[in-house]
Amino acid sequence: MSDDELLASGLPEAPAEDPAADPAAELPGDELTEAQLEALLFVAERPLGRRELATVTGASAATIDARLGDLEVSLAGRGIRLLVDGDRVALVTAPDAGTLIGRYVGREPARLSPATLETLAIVAYRQPVTKAGIERIRGVDAEYAIRSLLHRRLVVELGRADAPGRPILYGTSVDFLERFGLLSIADLPLLDSAVAERLLPPEADDRGDDAPSAGDDGLPAGDDAGAP
Repeated sequence: MSDDELLASGLPEAPAEDPAADPAAELPGDELTEAQLEALLFVAERPLGRRELATVTGASAATIDARLGDLEVSLAGRGIRLLVDGDRVALVTAPDAGTLIGRYVGREPARLSPATLETLAIVAYRQPVTKAGIERIRGVDAEYAIRSLLHRRLVVELGRADAPGRPILYGTSVDFLERFGLLSIADLPLLDSAVAERLLPPEADDRGDDAPSAGDDGLPAGDDAGAP
């Protein structure tokens, strides 16, 4: 008997496949539990959309929303939180554990330059926004700052604007939310009137929609408010 045959002889026999088996029959469907949903989000290597969750579990959209709401409440105050970014959801570590986790992994993230941080604030409050829209507010070229934010995965491309040249629309990412200790864009602090007047001009821009409400000092304060 060869070495390969000897090694194989010690392995358990693989279960026979049943062509008639219906994988969908094993899905929890609307019987999906909070624990099952938590486990699925735990092993996911990226944020999952609500429609994708419904497809994977066989549950209805209403059930997915209900279980996500249950999970969000259950995780409040714990070391793992449910992060919601529009249609996407993910499990992330609690913001107040950031320093401890950073010490464990043994690295201090590079801090953003003032110019890049300012660009990130504009994207956060004006999204979706084009490069031209950012530059109108900053008054300077934003090419380098945008490339830096894309490289750090704090900003992502959301599509194209319905405008001449079809410019790229930018918005913040799930990494942005996690880095700044936010569970959703709605958690951004409100801007004071002076900052809002500059950051959120009343005239329409090339996004084709209204700017979201925002906060009192741009980005969230704290140890991470200058470091991606």
